[in-house]
Amino acid sequence: MPVTWGNQYQRSDDARRAILSSALELCRETGYGRLGIEAIARRAGVGKQTIYRWWPSKGALLLEALEDVSSPAAFYPDTGDLIADLGAQMAVAVEYMFSTERGPALLGVFDAAHHDPELAERLLTGVIAPREEAGKSRLRAGVATGELPADTDVELLLEQLYAPLYYRMLVTRQAPDEEYLHRHLTALLGDHAPRGCAA
Repeated sequence: MPVTWGNQYQRSDDARRAILSSALELCRETGYGRLGIEAIARRAGVGKQTIYRWWPSKGALLLEALEDVSSPAAFYPDTGDLIADLGAQMAVAVEYMFSTERGPALLGVFDAAHHDPELAERLLTGVIAPREEAGKSRLRAGVATGELPADTDVELLLEQLYAPLYYRMLVTRQAPDEEYLHRHLTALLGDHAPRGCAA
């Protein structure tokens, strides 16, 4: 569900969509730090006071833009091959971060959330928590099919799987390639395979 601020029924949907689209475009062009409300308003064809009425901050505006359209990065395939499925999901997440207009916005929102408790809470509940639950669900399916041991701590395993990925993307700003993802997954999941099974 999209994260929203204010009363949606008092908004023009066309204006809202124009603002969200303009914010994402400009963030990709200029970067989060140089992105200004006035520039967003000018491109969207609205008054800047309209934006200030509808969103409390630039970060809040971009967070709603990120959630306005369902992200493929939140989808986990389930083909019966856990390593292949996680690799496919991770590849989509990398593409989302580095090859779409939403990547720079997400980086900016993560940074802004460090200084904005309300934004941080909405980021957690609207973006992070649903993706975590989707990941845990896929790992639970792996336990159910015997790809993972019955006593697997899926919460801890999910953190072990994604912490290195997001360290690369958010801290070192490197895009993990297919070879890295394969090495990472086989090395980690090989340690979690049921006894007598090859990972």
